[in-house]
Amino acid sequence: MGTQEKSTVLVVDDNENNIDVLVEALGDDYFVSVAMDGESALEVIEDEPPDLVLLDIMMPGIDGYEVCRRLKGDPQTRDIPVIFITALDEIQSKTTGFELGAVDFITKPFEILEVKARVKTHLSLKLAHRALEIRNRFIRKTFGRYLSDDIVTSILESPEGVALGGEKREVTLLMSDLRGFTALTENLPAESVVGFINIYLEVMTEVILTYQGAIDEFIGDSILVIFGAPIQRDDHARRAVACALEMQTAMEEVNRRNRAAEYPQVEMGIGINTGELVVGNIGSSKRAKYGVVGRHVNLTSRIESYTVGGQIFVSENTVDSCGSILRIEDSIEVMPKGVKAPITVFDVRGIGGDFNIFLPEKEKIDLEELKQPLSIRFTILVGKYAGDEFHRGSVVKLVHKAAEILTETAVDKLADLKISLFNDHGRAVTDDLYAKVIEKISESPGRFRVSFTSVPSEARTFFETLLSPA
Repeated sequence: MGTQEKSTVLVVDDNENNIDVLVEALGDDYFVSVAMDGESALEVIEDEPPDLVLLDIMMPGIDGYEVCRRLKGDPQTRDIPVIFITALDEIQSKTTGFELGAVDFITKPFEILEVKARVKTHLSLKLAHRALEIRNRFIRKTFGRYLSDDIVTSILESPEGVALGGEKREVTLLMSDLRGFTALTENLPAESVVGFINIYLEVMTEVILTYQGAIDEFIGDSILVIFGAPIQRDDHARRAVACALEMQTAMEEVNRRNRAAEYPQVEMGIGINTGELVVGNIGSSKRAKYGVVGRHVNLTSRIESYTVGGQIFVSENTVDSCGSILRIEDSIEVMPKGVKAPITVFDVRGIGGDFNIFLPEKEKIDLEELKQPLSIRFTILVGKYAGDEFHRGSVVKLVHKAAEILTETAVDKLADLKISLFNDHGRAVTDDLYAKVIEKISESPGRFRVSFTSVPSEARTFFETLLSPA
């Protein structure tokens, strides 16, 4: 062993003969320092902590037990292996030593070969542990930017952490999405799009990790979060709802940063669903990820798609899991694609109990009746794609974020529309105005209220001119 690689062993014993024998036995392989009582040993350790301590128990003044107790109580020295060398052979003495943090016992009179073997073994274990800590710190630093702490910890602490496979477990999923993100970013340079989305993801990530959510994936401007895996917690549904409420509150910070960077302001919708899914490591031997599989993933996405900016929709399963502490503003029956029977989604505005988070009361929006209705042509979106059939109607009331539409076409509540808007001279203002039906006023004639989910700049300018005082 080269000089630079030698470890340091501290021998503590009040018997000079024992010290001489141990120094001679270990001196060729290690740097050996000595102390003849507990107080001197603590002074040596404070000046230059050794890699291992051979420690006698029965000594005048501070005994070996107390020395060990102090070492293990100090964060700077708690990882130093302690091997007791003692004439005591009772079970209780060894039990006390192990409870204090000793790694091994050698009984006097000792055999030199045994001492050498045990010192070598525990120094090797310490070096291996130190290498593992360095590796784990590197993994946390490298992958902690991409995975949640829970997932990284699960991989590091579980021997099978990187094996493919999963288990069925009840979890709660949260999916968030920015309203009109695609249209908003079409007019931004690439670097601004990245800066814009990074502001949003940075703020949201901090909130999600605060509520022990495991970020499964960033999908453009969408975030998929798991609550209840990989670390199982019984209150996963409540934490998911509380997280969603905090995320909506945090949109004020997102938009404050957007304004400072001269980016557009945005709104977010959130869907939450609770159910049994397969969770675990999914993929191949070349590339794998921790994720979830099951119909509840798609259902969560469908629930989120019904929201407008500022809303949180949750499934009936989530409401049942949370209990009576939710503040529910509205419930709506919907028929998501791929679901055999209608389901009810709930518009949540707050949660009580230990969380006590509530969104402000919604402001009542008074629409301004137009002197001259505006002609529109619209198609009902199927998923995220425009349908083949076009319908005509007119905007009869308007504000910057909402409108009331009159049409002969039957349109369901929560339907998404792509609208072509015309001015009072019949000229097209835009073909890319997107809206969601939030209220059906009458069936015949067909009259409903929409909330705009994406307003292009030309439409925004037109609305400002139209609605400005004469």
